[in-house]
Amino acid sequence: MQRFLFLLTILGTLVPGLAHAWWQPDWAYRKPVTVDAGPKAGAVGGDPGRIPVLLRLHSGNFNFEGVSDNGADLRFVAGDDKTVLNHQIEQFNPLLGIALIWVDVPALTAGTPQQLWMYYGNPKAPASGNGQRTFDPDYSLVYHFTEPGVPSRDSTAYGNHAQTAVPSLDGSVIGAGARLGTTPLMLPASPSLALAAGAPFTFSAWVRPDSLGAQQVLYARRDGANELLIGIDQGVPFVQVNGQRSKPGQPIQAAQWSHLAVKADKANVALYVGGRPAVSLATALPAFSTAASVGADAPPVASGTATLANFTGAIDELRLSRTARPDALLLADAVSQGSESRLAVFGADEQQAGKSHFGFIIAAMPLDAWIVVGVLGLMMVLSWIIMIGKGRSYGAISRANAQFMQSFHEAAGAPLDHLSRNGKLSASVKTDSSLWRLYDVAIDEMRRRHDRGYDLNAVSNATIGAIRAAMDGVMVRESERMSKRMIWLSTTIEGAPYVGLFGTVIGIMLVFVVAAMAGAVDINSVAPGMAAALLCTAAGLGVAIPALFGYNWLSSRSDAIVADMAVFVDEFATRLAEEQGDGRQMRPVLQQA
Repeated sequence: MQRFLFLLTILGTLVPGLAHAWWQPDWAYRKPVTVDAGPKAGAVGGDPGRIPVLLRLHSGNFNFEGVSDNGADLRFVAGDDKTVLNHQIEQFNPLLGIALIWVDVPALTAGTPQQLWMYYGNPKAPASGNGQRTFDPDYSLVYHFTEPGVPSRDSTAYGNHAQTAVPSLDGSVIGAGARLGTTPLMLPASPSLALAAGAPFTFSAWVRPDSLGAQQVLYARRDGANELLIGIDQGVPFVQVNGQRSKPGQPIQAAQWSHLAVKADKANVALYVGGRPAVSLATALPAFSTAASVGADAPPVASGTATLANFTGAIDELRLSRTARPDALLLADAVSQGSESRLAVFGADEQQAGKSHFGFIIAAMPLDAWIVVGVLGLMMVLSWIIMIGKGRSYGAISRANAQFMQSFHEAAGAPLDHLSRNGKLSASVKTDSSLWRLYDVAIDEMRRRHDRGYDLNAVSNATIGAIRAAMDGVMVRESERMSKRMIWLSTTIEGAPYVGLFGTVIGIMLVFVVAAMAGAVDINSVAPGMAAALLCTAAGLGVAIPALFGYNWLSSRSDAIVADMAVFVDEFATRLAEEQGDGRQMRPVLQQA
C-alpha cells in the first residue's frame, strides 16, 4: 500500500511539471538567460526593481539559424515557463549576426539570480515586441536613435517624438546613436514632459564628447527665470539649477563613452557619472512647461543670461523619467548597457524534444479541465486504495478459512469444542478467519447453556436452531464488514463517466465562446481545446473501467467467502445434531478444560 501511494505521489508531482516543461509547442528552440545582479556578476550594489535589461546577441552566444529574419518569433518567458515578458527589438540583423533586445524584468534583485527563457523557431509567430509595454509608465521619453534621417521616435506610450532630426551615428555604445554639434535635438513641449515645482525627475544618456571644450550644454530647459542645465565643462560634468551650479566632480574622457544621469527629488538634484553619485545640489527643480533642447542651449528668456556652447559629440539611449530612479537602477543601466556587461549570461540552446499527441493535448488543457481531471484523479486514488485493501483482506480471509476448515475436518470424531481447547490454531487464523468467528460464537452458545444446566448430550432442535441463529447473525455482520466501502466503488463506476462528461461539455462551451469572441473559426483554433475537453471524458472512463473490473472481482470473492460461511453453518449444525441430537447417548460433547 505504501509503495502504491508513493508512486501515485510521484506521478502527481511529475504530470504538472511535464505539462509546463516547454512554454509553447509551436516554438522549436529556446535559450536560457541568467540575469545576475550580484557582486560576482552585474555588481549593481542593490535591488534595481523593475528594469529593462539589454540583451546583446551575437554569433558568439547565439546561432541565428532557426529564427525569423526580423526576430518576430522571439518570445521571452520568466523562469516559471509561463509568464511572458515584454520586450523591444532595437536591432536585429541575422546576416551580420547581431541583435539588441530590451527585456522588461519585473523585479531584479542583487541577492538571487533570475533565469529567463528566450524562445524562437516559430515561422508563423507574429511580431510582439513593443517598447510601450517594455518601459514602465514612469518613463516619459526613450530615444534609441535607430531611425536615420528622421526625427527620433519615442519608444514609450507618450509619443514624445523629437521635433528635429539630427545626424545618425553607426557603431554607438548600443547600436546606432546620434551626432550632436550643429543641429540641436529639440524635444516637444508635451504635458507628459511638463514638471511641477519640486517634482521628481531623472535624465540619463550615454555621451561621447569629441573634445573637452568649455561650457558645453548637453540638456537645457528654460522657462522664464527657471532653468535646468546639464553639461560638460572641460571634461567635468555639471548640473545647474536657476544659476546654482554643482561643484566639480568626476571627469570624463574625450572620445570615450560615459553614462551620465541626473535625478531630482523634493530636496536634492544629484549628478551621476558611470552610475555612481558624483555631486549634488541641495535644491529642488522649478516648474517647467516649455520645450527642452539636447546638444544646444535653449533660447534664454531672461535678459543678460549667457548662452552655453553646443555639445560636440555623440549621444545614445536618451531617457527622461517622471520619477527619481533608485541608485541601483542607474548603476545597473551604466554597467549593463555597455559591451562588457556581465549582468546577463547566456546558456546553451535547447531544442524541443518530440512530443506525442497526448503531450500536446496535456499542454492545451485549460484550468477547468485540470479541475475535472483532479477530481477524477482523487476518485481513482480512493478506488484503487479500496480495491487493493479489499483484495488483501479477502485473500487473508480465504487463506485463514482454508486453514480452519482443514483443522476442523481433521478434528472430526473429537468433541466440537476441541479446536477451541487444544490451542493449535495460529493467531493469524483466529484474527482473519470468518469461519473461526462463526465457530467461536457457536461454542460460546453451547458453553453458556452447559453452565445453565442444559443437557448437551441430548441437544434439542430448539437449541440447535438458537445456536444456528447466533451463527447466522455473525455471518450477516461478516458480510456487512466485507461490503464496507464497496459503495464507493459503485459510485466511482457510475459517477466518473458523468464527471468526465461534465468537464467535456464545459470545455466545448468555452472553446466555442472563445473562438466566437476572437473571430477564429478554423480547425487549428478550436482543435486543441476540443481535444483537451474530450480528454476529460476519456479520463472518466479510465477511472470507471478499472473500478468496474475490480468491483466485479471483489464481489465474486466476497460471494465465495459468504458461501463458505453458509456451508460451514449447515455443516456445524448437522454435525451437532448427529453427535448430540435429542435422545442420543454419546460421549460428552463438551469437556471441562
